[in-house]
Amino acid sequence: MRRPGPSSSCRHGSAALPTLLLLLLLLAASAQAQQARTRTDPVEADALKGVFDKIGREMWPSWFSSSVDPCTGAATDDTDTDIDHNPNLNPAIKCNCKYQNNTVCHITKLKMYALDLVGPIPEELRNLTHLTNLNLMQNYLTGPIPSFLGELTALQYLSLAINALSGSVPKELGKLVNLVSLGISINNLNGSLPPELGNMVKLEQLYIDSSGLSGPLPPSFSKLTSLKILWASDNDFTGQIPDYIGSLSNLSDLRFQGNSFQGPLPTTLSNLVQLTSLRIGDIVNGSSSLAFISNMTSLNTLVLRNCRISDNLASVNFSQFAKLSLLDLSFNNITGLVPQALLNLNSLSFLFLGNNSLSGSLPSSIGTSLKNLDFSYNQLSGNFPSWVSPNLTLNLVANNFVVSNSNNSVLLPSGLECLQRDTPCFLGSPQRAPTWGVSNVGRFMEAFERDYIIQSLNASYTVYSSTRLFRNTPDSELFQKARMSPSSLRYFGIGLENGNYVVTLQFAEISFEDSRTWKSLGKRVFDIYIQGERKEQNFDIRKEARGSYAAVQKQYIIPVTRNFLEIHLFWAGKGTCCIPSQGHYGPLISALSVTPAPNAARKRSKNKTGATVGAAVGAVVVGLIVLTGLYVRRQKSRKLSLEQQDLYNTVGRPNLFTYSYGELKTASENFNSSNFLGEGGYGSVYKGKLSDGSVVAVKLLSETSRQGKKQFITEIETISQVQHRNLVKLYGCCLEGNNPLLVYEYLDNGSLDKALFGNGRLNLDWPTRFEICLGIARGLAYLHEESSIRVVHRDIKASNVLLDANLNSKISDFGLAKLYDDKNTHISTKVAGTFGYLAPEYAMRGHMSEKVDVFAFGVVILETIAGRPNYDGRLGEDKAYLLEWVLLLWTLLWAEPTGGAASRRQQLRQVRRLICWIRWQEVSNSC
Repeated sequence: MRRPGPSSSCRHGSAALPTLLLLLLLLAASAQAQQARTRTDPVEADALKGVFDKIGREMWPSWFSSSVDPCTGAATDDTDTDIDHNPNLNPAIKCNCKYQNNTVCHITKLKMYALDLVGPIPEELRNLTHLTNLNLMQNYLTGPIPSFLGELTALQYLSLAINALSGSVPKELGKLVNLVSLGISINNLNGSLPPELGNMVKLEQLYIDSSGLSGPLPPSFSKLTSLKILWASDNDFTGQIPDYIGSLSNLSDLRFQGNSFQGPLPTTLSNLVQLTSLRIGDIVNGSSSLAFISNMTSLNTLVLRNCRISDNLASVNFSQFAKLSLLDLSFNNITGLVPQALLNLNSLSFLFLGNNSLSGSLPSSIGTSLKNLDFSYNQLSGNFPSWVSPNLTLNLVANNFVVSNSNNSVLLPSGLECLQRDTPCFLGSPQRAPTWGVSNVGRFMEAFERDYIIQSLNASYTVYSSTRLFRNTPDSELFQKARMSPSSLRYFGIGLENGNYVVTLQFAEISFEDSRTWKSLGKRVFDIYIQGERKEQNFDIRKEARGSYAAVQKQYIIPVTRNFLEIHLFWAGKGTCCIPSQGHYGPLISALSVTPAPNAARKRSKNKTGATVGAAVGAVVVGLIVLTGLYVRRQKSRKLSLEQQDLYNTVGRPNLFTYSYGELKTASENFNSSNFLGEGGYGSVYKGKLSDGSVVAVKLLSETSRQGKKQFITEIETISQVQHRNLVKLYGCCLEGNNPLLVYEYLDNGSLDKALFGNGRLNLDWPTRFEICLGIARGLAYLHEESSIRVVHRDIKASNVLLDANLNSKISDFGLAKLYDDKNTHISTKVAGTFGYLAPEYAMRGHMSEKVDVFAFGVVILETIAGRPNYDGRLGEDKAYLLEWVLLLWTLLWAEPTGGAASRRQQLRQVRRLICWIRWQEVSNSC
């Protein structure tokens, strides 16, 4: 019997397989040939290269080089790859290659997101005229928003948010009539919004929060009827919220917190029935009602905090707000009962009604989703309802509740009765040890995905810092953790003796970085009240301490008259919301202490009621912490010599940590010669390893140096005020004994002079040498122009330039620095610096300006290019000094022969230009 063969269809299929493969190969070859025929517009390719050269050189993408056309691969993917939401495509571009019969590509999208790019927005962008999407968000771009962006009229999405841009908003942006989304949030802008922005009638998203803008909202914004999202919080907008806002009927998300808007709220807001999120706060003057929200039944989030609302909750039918998840009506003048319909909402999770005039008892039941309720500082009374449980975060302080008669009083925190109005506890008969409590209210915006924030609802919003040293304090341990609040944080001292007290508040910012990156752009701002009196408005910890991880202390003399003390930290809507991530704003405190004032202390030597409270210590019990195991921290006292005291006064400024002499002696192994790094301007430098494993450089002031102490003080004063990625970072100092010390960051590759012509010289190619010089230039530009104080270093030389592990250059040794004053360029002190680097006008006449550093920098450039030191006595009299030798042989190619494949002719041309510039400078300075 014959075995059955394959069917006819199978045989035909097998025969067709080679044909199909051949067809696929032909199609692939055709596509490859077509792609080979397409090329990026050369003007745009050059512009893109210019952009990366200026701000993205370190992020140079693999898909872009001199030999590869940028519009290839994913950039031309017809599936329209979403580069904005793909973290693997960054930096990235998108191209359209359907121009000129599919032979020319234009760049339509450019994404350089969260790359910590530094510098101004490159002018080369103006040549990318086909851009529809430009995303430069989350970098450290500086300078103004360039007006030429208004020429990119194809733009639909422009995001410059979370940068360090300054200046005003250019009116030319109004030419971007196709723009759908504009983001300039979290920048350092100033001035008012130009009315020309009202021409962007297609705009659907406008993010201008925390941008530094001020003035009234322009009337032309009434034309932005397509707006769906408008974020304008944390600015200084003035006047009333315009009536026309109510005509922007497509709005779904509106934020107006933390401004200087005048009341009342416009009744036209009632037209915004599509709103799902409304946040308004901090209204000045006027009085408003709640009636305008009656038809906003799609709301998920409603915040009308500190809006001067005078109304009754019964004026709104809350049963219609089925989607409402968060309601914050705190700090108003709302009266009447708490409606049962409001607490029955099954979607409601967060309810904040504190600081109003609500009365009566609490409703008998609540919805299944409610987990955080604040009724503090009202006129509520009666017993507590049966729904009170430990699973709720419930704030009930400063009401008229009868705690002892409540059936569930066992579930309430001990001491709650002492925090009701007209509390009888300890009145006139204080305890020997006072009781302390804390009340924390609020919910962080957009923080639902942050685990520690969710946990903090039942853990007191405690924020932890990694173990590290804090500047400006001998007690870093005190600042390793802090208590943070999204809205209102109060501390209560109960049972204090009446009299005057010294209240000391300790702060340190631990959420924001201290570097030139987007993570350093966060801003925390809040107000401080003690006994109901505002002591600080718009208090900014980092601004006050001049940096993160630096301690700052606020101290007040406060009277206690009813055995009760209240310290209130209040967020008024200011500050950034989402750096380094969502939910980092509002009050933050590390510790506080309350001690009897000096005169009062003598009267109560046997009854010490003072205490220091670690602000993040304790656990939440139904929203109230009662701390009973308080500890007293006594400061160690020691006598200081007048000279030491003078030095302590000098470094009392922020941004400086004080080390002990023993700690640094141990770190450097008793200043062992094996750890010797070199000789500085006023002493020796040693490598040290601290107890936490960090490696530092320790400068030991020489006893024989006459100028040493003065230079030491100068360096502290100067470096503590200037911080830049191309300046060596000062960690702190030691002022004990006769040998004061400075502690710097340790840089692995040592000084530039050793790298160039030392015994262990490094093999530096031309691009590396260029980057080293560029880094020095950036550091000098910061000292001369960008820093809050202008500084002339006066001793720029190769040995004062250090290189880190990646050969990034950093300027060191500020011992000879002088603060620069435009009006005083002649100095009477003796000339300081290093022979061979001194500018002629400075060496001969003592004439000092920033050109002194520029001249010395020119000499360092010559050393870097030539590969030889400024002075080499072995070369003979005519060649000993580098500058004289270069001027003598300026017609010859003198560059170091290890320059690789670079063009000798190009090198000579560049060197001649440099020498001509130096000679011109000498002539101009001698005139």
